Amino acid sequence: MSIKNRFAELLPEITEWRRDLHENPEILYETHRTSGVVAEKLRAFGCDDVVEGLGRTGVVGVIRGKQTASGKVIGLRADMDALPIHEQTGKPYASKISGAMHACGHDGHTAMLLGAAKYLSETRNFDGTVVVIFQPAEEGGGGGREMCEDGLMERFGIQEVYGMHNWPGIPLGRFAIRPGAFFASTDQFEITVEGRGGHAAKPHETVDSTLVASHVVLALQSIASRNADPTEQIVVSVTSFETSSKAFNVIAQRVQMKGTVRTMSPELRKLGQERLTAIAETTARAYGAEAKVNYIKGYPVMINHEAETDFAIQVAREVSGDCAEAPLVMGGEDFAYMLEERPGAYILVGNGDTASVHHPEYDFSDDAIPAGCSWWAGIVERRMPAA
Repeated sequence: MSIKNRFAELLPEITEWRRDLHENPEILYETHRTSGVVAEKLRAFGCDDVVEGLGRTGVVGVIRGKQTASGKVIGLRADMDALPIHEQTGKPYASKISGAMHACGHDGHTAMLLGAAKYLSETRNFDGTVVVIFQPAEEGGGGGREMCEDGLMERFGIQEVYGMHNWPGIPLGRFAIRPGAFFASTDQFEITVEGRGGHAAKPHETVDSTLVASHVVLALQSIASRNADPTEQIVVSVTSFETSSKAFNVIAQRVQMKGTVRTMSPELRKLGQERLTAIAETTARAYGAEAKVNYIKGYPVMINHEAETDFAIQVAREVSGDCAEAPLVMGGEDFAYMLEERPGAYILVGNGDTASVHHPEYDFSDDAIPAGCSWWAGIVERRMPAA
């Protein structure tokens, strides 16, 4: 493996940073301590500019190469936020914050990009400018969108942007990626079915909202089986079903359902919304009830750009000797917003045989740090070689 020697030397220090972040997780946009630590380190590294408060609590560092004649500007992005999970790892550096945990490895992502920033600030062996992006609120808060709306790309002149995520199940320090659609769109919905409540012994005097809502749940599964092209991917899941009465002898007046729709193309995303709304409303009407749909657009489909993906593969192979084809992921990733603004690619780095992300026993593998840092540095030095 072509791991840069400097990152092997820096591994104990970067590991220390990572475990400090792990002990002090912060959720969504409340990454005040984390953002402060990141900004302090970037200034200590000698970054040419450090900007705080972009996308509420995001941090951006600018590192100029020994030459900038190429005019190239590359963005490298890591996410900083944790999840509302009670940690069960038993590690000596486990979370000190009750109900918060770095259960997705964003502590590792932040530490790896900090390690790359330190190296790039030391060497500056490239012709162009690097913009290191530390983003809050990836876990459902849309921090990537917020940073873009704050003018991230325009303000720093970013021309290409790259992201990375650790992945349990991929061998430690190895890489995987795919061009095109990679992570799914993540829309949410609320459906309220209004019937006519009454006594459970007199169903003929009611419009049973529970029965109606049950038919809606079943009918929604026809979107995937009968409306979507079977060669494409769509998931429609009703994940919450609550009646307005909890009594044994009452037919409820109202049922509220919640769920998610995941797709791998903008066209199928549009179809999913249209069919879900039509099915809920017309099914309820057929039984004499009424359904109201609140459809909430989440993250868009994350689409890797082909040329930048090919380049990311080249760098990954130089680091680890190989780069596998990643599977489609029906989870969401708000790096999608940055890839809508600029060409780029998102890659997975192996976390080894560990618990899955979003699990209370998950922990980022510190041994993946040199590979991740080397990939970041390789992206810069290969894309913007020094004269």
